[in-house]
Amino acid sequence: MLNADIDKINLLSGSSKKLLLKNLKFEISSKSIFTILGKNGSGKTTLIKSLTGLLPQNQYEVKGRVEFSKNDLLNLAPEILRSIRKDKIRYVFQDAINSFDPLRKFEYYFNNSDAAMLEIEEQLLYFVLPGYDKISKLYPYELSGGMAQRMSLIFALLAKPNLIILDEPTSGVDYAIVNLILLKLKEFVMDGENSVIIVTQDINFAEKVSDYIAFISDGTISQFFPANEFINSIEKEHNQFINSYRELN
Repeated sequence: MLNADIDKINLLSGSSKKLLLKNLKFEISSKSIFTILGKNGSGKTTLIKSLTGLLPQNQYEVKGRVEFSKNDLLNLAPEILRSIRKDKIRYVFQDAINSFDPLRKFEYYFNNSDAAMLEIEEQLLYFVLPGYDKISKLYPYELSGGMAQRMSLIFALLAKPNLIILDEPTSGVDYAIVNLILLKLKEFVMDGENSVIIVTQDINFAEKVSDYIAFISDGTISQFFPANEFINSIEKEHNQFINSYRELN
């Protein structure tokens, strides 16, 4: 599905460089949910944006390869990469409101999804959102952050991609919605050869939704462990890392 081998990600500032992340090596297989745990500021969002060239090239330097469907995503023509992000790899960012054009109503996004009205209505009902007639007439800024996040996930699902990447999907939503997201992601990966990557600091959600879990700390990423073995499998020196998560959640 996706194989990342990124040597380093540097932040550029004039003629100087600051190393942000290094030795990011992992493989994402099909029919699985992979979660990367990390505290605020650990580089989670930077990592997922680097996978498909979303980091501004005048601000960041990414060295390495990210293979997806026999393509190196870091060395593709911009139009090909945009096509992959539209049809094959979809993102759901924490700040979902700003993922939409503030001057376009949701009707625009539904019309460009090529999805049947029945499927649209089913997804809206599932995620406890207003029906199409009402929500299609709204602008993104008229929704709460949690509602916008659910809308972003709906558009990702309607695109029927191979991979969905989510940034802090449990932020801004209550426990009942978290469970709906969990069930929908599990359903998604069992449909065809799909996969999910989640970055979060919510260890409880990670243990419930994931097939495999890794963590990002000190500028690099651990290996992925089976979720039911994660706590016991990590090296003893990382116990403090896990205990700090237990205290936060």
